[in-house]
Amino acid sequence: MNAQYLTTPSGERMVVIPEAEYERLVATAEDAADRAVVADFRRRLAVGEEELVSDEIVGRLLAGDNPVRVWREHRGLSVSALAAKAGIGQPYLSEIEAGKKEGGIGTMKKLAAALGVAIDDLV
Repeated sequence: MNAQYLTTPSGERMVVIPEAEYERLVATAEDAADRAVVADFRRRLAVGEEELVSDEIVGRLLAGDNPVRVWREHRGLSVSALAAKAGIGQPYLSEIEAGKKEGGIGTMKKLAAALGVAIDDLV
């Protein structure tokens, strides 16, 4: 590698390298960062901190379907079963799923815990 060393007026040493070498170093660093992200995802998946969901679930969420309903159905729960598990009334849950009520933060935390998802997945 052809490198030149410069010293700034403040005494800081700088290295000048050919652009192709710089591009290679950047690509190598990006590849290493990508591998670290994948390895972390695999670790979280293995310990149950992440899960894979089908294209259908993702599609429904992206299409704007109510996330509480989507996750409830994905988990195979009835409205009454989820309401009981979350400790809220079945009519209230039905109104949340129908979009008639938003559900307070405490309720959404209970629903997220009962569904095994992050609260961000429900809003």
